[in-house]
Amino acid sequence: MFNFKHEWIEKNVGIMLVAIMLAISIGGLVEIAPLFFIKETVEKVDGVRPYTPLESRGRDIYVREGCYLCHSQMIRPFRDEALRYGHYSLAAESKYDHPFQWGSKRTGPDLARVGKKYSNEWHVQHLNDPKSMVPATVMPRYPWLLTTPLDYSDVADRLKALRQVGVPYSLTQGEYENNVKEFGAETAKMLHIPDAQKNLIAQAQTGNYDGDRSNVSEMDALVAYLQVLGTMVDFSKYDNDEFVKFR
Repeated sequence: MFNFKHEWIEKNVGIMLVAIMLAISIGGLVEIAPLFFIKETVEKVDGVRPYTPLESRGRDIYVREGCYLCHSQMIRPFRDEALRYGHYSLAAESKYDHPFQWGSKRTGPDLARVGKKYSNEWHVQHLNDPKSMVPATVMPRYPWLLTTPLDYSDVADRLKALRQVGVPYSLTQGEYENNVKEFGAETAKMLHIPDAQKNLIAQAQTGNYDGDRSNVSEMDALVAYLQVLGTMVDFSKYDNDEFVKFR
């Protein structure tokens, strides 16, 4: 009977390297090979669109303030997660995120479906003084968001940068018309880069996210972003097994 000694491999660097490469190759093939037989891994759903200029700046603030360090945006396909947060996250919901905010750290709750769950007023008070809304929270205060005017002077350049990685913000009339077909006229207007500043101000004043229409604050942008999370897909339109084929 063959007496295999693991020590023999460990003491031979060349053999160890070959064994490591073999293990990595097998693992890689197991993960990669199935992708060649899957036509699409991003689900086909209606409603998913790029962020508006205001929402996009809110996302920038979300990242700047490190919100992703305590909050994930990825609901896993497990019953307990669905009961607490809602339908599990789809790849399609993050296709315009660069980078995506999935994460696995949950000092605070997952935010993938936080949009429209609370009022604008709740979010403003929660960000300004978290303990006043959730006494047991360890979340820090962000009072400066209410008093800091939003810098949107470079919003068009930011959208142009996202355009370079595939987000369909429009610059030309042809691109605008394509967005009308893809997302509808109202959304296409919001995605047109030459009107980015005008659209940002209009959404902030109409939404009145921070309760003060006299200016556009960083709070306006962040709340606008939070309120759109998880609201684009109407899951009532889809059967429970609709997305299994994309796994």
